Amino acid sequence: MPIAFWIAHVEVTNPEAYALYAKGATEAIAAHGGKFLARNGRHVQLEGKDRARNVLAQFPSLEAAVACYNSPAYQAALAHAQGAAVRDLVVVEALD
Repeated sequence: MPIAFWIAHVEVTNPEAYALYAKGATEAIAAHGGKFLARNGRHVQLEGKDRARNVLAQFPSLEAAVACYNSPAYQAALAHAQGAAVRDLVVVEALD
C-alpha cells in the first residue's frame, strides 16, 4: 500500500486560535502514523496563490490520512482553525 502526503497551504488570520489547532492537530496526526516532513519553512511560490504557511505530512496510506482528518481528535482541533485561517488541504497518494 503506497504512503500518502497531506499537503496544506495556510494563511493564518488568528495566531492564538491557530496555535490551539496546531497542538491538537499534531497529536492527532501522530496518533494516525503521520509525521511532518515540512512545516512553515522557507518556500518559493512559483504558481497560484501564495500562503505563508505550507505543511507536508507523510502517512502510512491515503486511508490513514483520511481517517486522521475524520477522527474526533482532529475534528476537535480543526474547530480552533475555523475562522482563524484560510486553508487548502489535499491528500495525495505516492507512486509505488
